[in-house]
Amino acid sequence: MLHKKVVIIGSGFSSLSASCYLAKLGYDVTIYEKNDTVGGRARQLKKEGFTFDIGPSWYWMPDVFDKFFNDFNTSASEFYTLDKLNPAYKVFFENKESITIEDTLEKIYTAFEKEEKGSSDKLKKFISAAKSNYDIAIKELVYRPGVSPMELVTKETIKKIGQFFSTISREVRKEFKNKKLIQILEFPVLFLGAKPSDTPAFYSFMNYADFGLGTWHPKGGMYQVILGMKKLAESLGVQFFTNAPVEKIFVENSIAKGVIVNNSEIKADIVLCGADYHHGETLLDPEYRQYSESYWERKTFAPSSLLFYVGFDKKLKNIHHHNLFFDTDFDVHAKDIYDEPKWPDEPLFYANFTSVTDPNSAPEGKENGFFLIPLAPGIEDTPELRETYFYKIITRFENVTDQNVQNSIIFKESFCVKDFIKEYNSYKGNAYGMANTLLQTAFLRPKLKSKKVEHLFFTGQLTVPGPGVPPSLISGKLVAGLIESKFNLSSKPKLQTV
Repeated sequence: MLHKKVVIIGSGFSSLSASCYLAKLGYDVTIYEKNDTVGGRARQLKKEGFTFDIGPSWYWMPDVFDKFFNDFNTSASEFYTLDKLNPAYKVFFENKESITIEDTLEKIYTAFEKEEKGSSDKLKKFISAAKSNYDIAIKELVYRPGVSPMELVTKETIKKIGQFFSTISREVRKEFKNKKLIQILEFPVLFLGAKPSDTPAFYSFMNYADFGLGTWHPKGGMYQVILGMKKLAESLGVQFFTNAPVEKIFVENSIAKGVIVNNSEIKADIVLCGADYHHGETLLDPEYRQYSESYWERKTFAPSSLLFYVGFDKKLKNIHHHNLFFDTDFDVHAKDIYDEPKWPDEPLFYANFTSVTDPNSAPEGKENGFFLIPLAPGIEDTPELRETYFYKIITRFENVTDQNVQNSIIFKESFCVKDFIKEYNSYKGNAYGMANTLLQTAFLRPKLKSKKVEHLFFTGQLTVPGPGVPPSLISGKLVAGLIESKFNLSSKPKLQTV
């Protein structure tokens, strides 16, 4: 049988997803990962009895995970246990004010009404529209491979065409006047990597993912999802090699013939790059690259991040599993990320304490803290800057939550722009891929299939459908579908994407 052996570069969510689908279809699949564990950005740090997810920490859109596992006649519950968080998260504002987002729409409506009279009815209307968008996005759009603009044209999307030319920010501010409620409603689209003022209004479906579907936590952390996918992949025959950086994709007569790993030539019928798309192209000789450096320079990338993993020798007060610190001006911070890139003077930040709901992630009586500051990609990164910004946020954290914690720190580890580049070959050290702006949506994103090299494909956050963990699962399915449509191992069932 021709065109059977597939080499996959990288082992993040999209690569794992693609490997499972391709193996199910009958392909001989091998994954090569440069680091010593699988997972890409979703790796794990264990230290002194504490466990941290290094990367993604939010489990949203559980239906997408369910759909993935159901495609293999199994379920997520076969691989990990999910808890729905209540509260989902807490948002801190200026003057120590806060709003807690709980686990049902009715509770959220009540919280909004308490903050702004009449806002609960407006929120019901907003969420109803967001659910409609979610149903269209998940059932009709995101499982399309981005090969044609006509993929966006359906009876339902034509009715909503105006939402592609308005923005989340504009639509939210039409209905809501309370600054705190506006910030909460604009928050979910940050997962798409762009400012709310640059994100099409159609993406309000993220608000339904937030309020309607809720926030979940896999016991043991997000890495349990990676381990579950790896176990599934291995059961389907996928082979894994770690500490195996791919140094080159070799091409003959404009056809990908394999990769070079640790100076050894590995032949393959198909090469699938699940590593950073820009990096993947640098593994090719220049004449085979689809996109120039100026192309990448022109694109809007999602932020990078400064991350801290902190072990505390006591339980902390006034916190939940997920906490957002919006006690400074978001517009100023956003400008420092997207418009005039520099280190923000007073950054917003996020703090996650999985040990609040998952006791096994920290020793008894102690707390694990994950702190994140969004930053412009490509920004200067030095140990001194990291220390300066840790002091900034931990001091604010103490003030907002009314407690002293600095003397209770057992250790802290940091991760920033240089680490994203070193560990993941990430373009300018971005953390979330390419932003989903209007001009970077669907068919306008870098392609799943190379335009210059036959048998070469790409998957992940810089291609279709976009940034985030659920889109990465979908990206893996989409590229597997494109591969199957080209090579058609006829003895196996077709892969249905829509």
